Amino acid sequence: MGAVSTVGDRMDRSPGERTPKQDRSRATRQRLLEAAVACLAEHGWAGSTVSVVAERAGVSRGAAQHHFPTREDLFTAAVEYVAEERSEAIRDLFPQGAAAGDRRAVVSALVDLYTGPLFRAALHLWVAASNEEQLRPQVTELEARVGRETHRIAVDLLDADESRPGVRETVQGLLDMARGLGLANLLTDDKGRRDKVVAQWTQLLEAALTD
Repeated sequence: MGAVSTVGDRMDRSPGERTPKQDRSRATRQRLLEAAVACLAEHGWAGSTVSVVAERAGVSRGAAQHHFPTREDLFTAAVEYVAEERSEAIRDLFPQGAAAGDRRAVVSALVDLYTGPLFRAALHLWVAASNEEQLRPQVTELEARVGRETHRIAVDLLDADESRPGVRETVQGLLDMARGLGLANLLTDDKGRRDKVVAQWTQLLEAALTD
């Protein structure tokens, strides 16, 4: 009778309502993905084994393999996770919208996106994808999606009119520059140089975007 009641309870439960076991499983999966991203950022692809990720997440290797049977499964999911986190970070740059005319703040915020751990993890995924056939399609597709979203949000924040000749290319040049600074930041954290580049790009944007 108790078993019937339990089944009935499950059937009555709304689809969005999770059991404590489901909550724990979801939390474990989240910890594994976060650990995978952190390991990629710190150790690169070669040093980010399932065992290393599981240890960092505080779970057993068996628990990790329950969620992600293979290393490729784990890091394919990490690709999606990094893409979603980067998209979220982009959307959260200016929740209330950028202050009118404050293009330097926008340029600085965009540059900052490429100097944090999410970009570092994404970079390691790019390197891994260049050598791992199973990862390459996912990384290529998701990176294209993040790139499109970043460009769209940059256009909105900069109040750029892409119908004008050269504006689209100028915005894309800004994002390419920010990515380059992010790569340079992997070796040396030269904030003073970045600030000067941000100031120069702000002037270029003002000239290109202002009537």
